[in-house]
Amino acid sequence: MVETNRFMDPNIPDEMAATIRPKTLSDFIGHESLKQNLSVFISGARSRGEPMDHVLLYGPPGLGKTTLAHIIANELGANFRATSAPMLTKQGDLAAILTALEPMDVLFIDEIHRLPTAIEEVLYSAMEDFKLDIMLGEGPSAKSVRIDLPPFTLVGATTRTGLLSNPLRDRFGIDLRLSFYPAADLAKIICRSANILGTEIDEAGALALAKSSRGTPRIANRLLKRARDFAAATDNRIITAGVIKTTLVQLHIDESGLDQIDRDYINAIIQHYAGGPVGIDNLSAALSEPADTIEDVIEPYLMQLGLIQRTPRGRIVTDAGYRHMGMEK
Repeated sequence: MVETNRFMDPNIPDEMAATIRPKTLSDFIGHESLKQNLSVFISGARSRGEPMDHVLLYGPPGLGKTTLAHIIANELGANFRATSAPMLTKQGDLAAILTALEPMDVLFIDEIHRLPTAIEEVLYSAMEDFKLDIMLGEGPSAKSVRIDLPPFTLVGATTRTGLLSNPLRDRFGIDLRLSFYPAADLAKIICRSANILGTEIDEAGALALAKSSRGTPRIANRLLKRARDFAAATDNRIITAGVIKTTLVQLHIDESGLDQIDRDYINAIIQHYAGGPVGIDNLSAALSEPADTIEDVIEPYLMQLGLIQRTPRGRIVTDAGYRHMGMEK
């Protein structure tokens, strides 16, 4: 059985996140066009004294969707309320959250694509009209009750927009896509995080770490913490490119950011399925990994590097993938 690498797993809480998370748009590094548009939307809402349109944030795990939700609330001067779709198992769960909101609050729902249909339908009138329609009682005596809600902004985050229903997606006035970060932006994020953590890293070390962080700030920050440990263990006051190299070797991560799970994934397609095509269910069984983990966590970066392709018939390893593994097609 393959053990999920903690640097890839989006469900593992990061104890550093609260410390190093940017609080304002000016502190948020990268995605300049997204930030400019978001700044306009926030300013417009504040000048009108209205809640901002509901916002959908989507993209692979670890790119800053939760951070942006916090920033939206901070920039609006609003309270931040957060929940996760898997925690909402019945309509009453959502009703309790909605009725507790104060005017202009920002409500953040993570993994919003996982909302059960019955709960999602409660959101429709809440998002459009700030009304909550709920059923009281059961059977012939059941009756519908409409409750007024304070105006609020819903921020939904998802890694899988294709699983969102059209009625729900259409109710978001603003949708923003986060993509993988270039190494230059990641290096800036790493230097900022190192400064907050009281750790010194040189330019070469930051760039080497950035190139091995899968284009993802969450992974970059976690690897920074591990590099800090290895630097301390070898009495290095500064995290250099040499310390980063040692860190990556010890963690079985290559210079492109691929770890053992990535290599097992590519090897499975090459060795067991002649390079593909192979379906996701077969890969899930071969790797002992859930299909959604493969689709959301492993595959996006491998596709970004051009090492694999998703085709109508299944996954295949590209020529670049063979070369990366030191094999011939």
